[in-house]
Amino acid sequence: MDDLANVAWPPEPIRTARLVLREPEARDRAAFIDLYASAEVNMYVGGPQPRAELERAMPEVPRRWPGNFVVDLDGAMIGQILLRRATGHRSPAAAGKADLGYLFLPHAWGFGYAAEACTAALDWLAGALPGEPVVLTTQSANVASMRLAQKLGFVEVERFAAWDAEQWLGMRSPVTPSR
Repeated sequence: MDDLANVAWPPEPIRTARLVLREPEARDRAAFIDLYASAEVNMYVGGPQPRAELERAMPEVPRRWPGNFVVDLDGAMIGQILLRRATGHRSPAAAGKADLGYLFLPHAWGFGYAAEACTAALDWLAGALPGEPVVLTTQSANVASMRLAQKLGFVEVERFAAWDAEQWLGMRSPVTPSR
C-alpha cells in the first residue's frame, strides 16, 4: 500500500498458532508459480496465468512490497495475503480504502488457514494504520470467500457487475478502542 511506505517494512514475521506471515523468499518461487497458474485458485479472479510465462517472468526472489505476505505452514508457502490501496476501477465505494486479498493453494483449503492468516494480517494493519477501514471484493458465486468475508467481519456495501460476473464488496470498519 502506498502509505505503508512510512511503516517499518518488512515487519517481523507474524506468527499465529499454526502459520507465519512473512516476506517472499527465493524458496517460494515455485509455490508462487503454482498459485498463479492454478485454474482452481484463480477461478474467481480472472483465470490462471500460463505456467510457461510465469516461469520466464517470475524473478528468483518473488516481488517484495509493503503489504505482500507469504503464508507459511511448517516452512512451506501455502498462500499469499495482499494488503493494498483499492482503486476506483472496481467500485467507487472501495476507492482509497485498504483492500484485503488472498490466494491459497488448493491443498491448504478447508483447514481454516485463510481465516487465521487474514485475521493476523488485519490485526497487523490495525496496528500499522490505526482506524483504517478495509474492503474485500469477491465474486458472489465464490461461496467459500463469501463465508470467509463474513467470518472476518466484513459487511456488504454493494454488489456490482465486473469481469462478466456479479461482484460483492464488503467493508470491515476499524475497531474503536473503548474509553
